[in-house]
Amino acid sequence: MIKPTVGRKVWYRPSESDQTGPVPMVATQGQPLDATVIAVWGDRCVNLLVTDTVGRNFPVLSCTLVQEGDEVPEGGRYAEWMPYQTAQKKVEAIQAMVFKGLSAPLDQDGETAIHVEVKA
Repeated sequence: MIKPTVGRKVWYRPSESDQTGPVPMVATQGQPLDATVIAVWGDRCVNLLVTDTVGRNFPVLSCTLVQEGDEVPEGGRYAEWMPYQTAQKKVEAIQAMVFKGLSAPLDQDGETAIHVEVKA
């Protein structure tokens, strides 16, 4: 789990109502919007300042922050960590284990059980 902190960047997945409201967010189908954490209410709830694809800013309050392994809410209106952030967290976990003299957990084939995958 990555602890959210003020100033961190995340991806925002807008809901249909975000894109049809009185001042709709402009978003490209299937692409996330840029967002900055402006307040933290817990590991899975944050306030965001979201920038749409034409550069307008929108506050999004009490937004669900999906952590790795969580189910993604249907219909949007959630934030998620970028793939490189989740990959970096895994690398840091392995480095911490090595620093402490521990070996990374192994799977049944004797391979490292922690896999880092970065999707473009």
